Amino acid sequence: MCGRYTLTASAQIIAEFFKLSEVPDIKPRYNIAPTQSVATVTASPQLQRQFQFMRWGLIPSWAKDIKIGSKTINARSETIAEKPAFRSAIKRRRCLIVADGFYEWLPLLKHKQPYYFQMAEGAPFAFAGLWENWESPEGEKIVSCTIITTAANETVQPVHDRMPVILPSGAWEEWLDPAVNSAQQVLPLLKPYAAAMKGNAVSAIVNSPTRDSPECIQPIDPTAVETASTHTKSASAD
Repeated sequence: MCGRYTLTASAQIIAEFFKLSEVPDIKPRYNIAPTQSVATVTASPQLQRQFQFMRWGLIPSWAKDIKIGSKTINARSETIAEKPAFRSAIKRRRCLIVADGFYEWLPLLKHKQPYYFQMAEGAPFAFAGLWENWESPEGEKIVSCTIITTAANETVQPVHDRMPVILPSGAWEEWLDPAVNSAQQVLPLLKPYAAAMKGNAVSAIVNSPTRDSPECIQPIDPTAVETASTHTKSASAD
């Protein structure tokens, strides 16, 4: 799954990278968590890209309240076309979720060690996302989104067996095009990212969503990180 990520690039860099006419000022975020407001890109029927903030955790239009959003922060690519919460959005409401890094956790014997993953050159990138409009009985309107996940690539796999779908720039137009209303047409885009990435162990402070500072992404000494294999060997020796 993808439960935390970062967006530290400036508004100017985001606008240039995603070819957006306007992006509001954004403060650097080092520990974006579910239910928070996140940066996304959608497209108009004329294929004009538009920047928009959405709530992370998709709330289907038929939901009775927003609580379901805490369970729909991710959507599995393998079942997305069948799940009631996502099967309409995959056909009609797709978006890019703007990021420049994400976290996954390696299970160890007594704790989980966070790792931070980026593009090899540290550039921004786009998660494949879905979005939905929801209105409460009281008239409150919320636009929410989910991050699609797939099998891990060779960089992420040693830490976790899943990763968010990262769409290469050449796939953005097709993914965003409102005229493409067939799930079967876009499902082939939802695959492990093939280009070079890098990952480093980072401090466990990222486990708390209240911590949002550059310290979250600072690499820590790999020799100080206990590995699952080390724990296994120690247990066998005992």
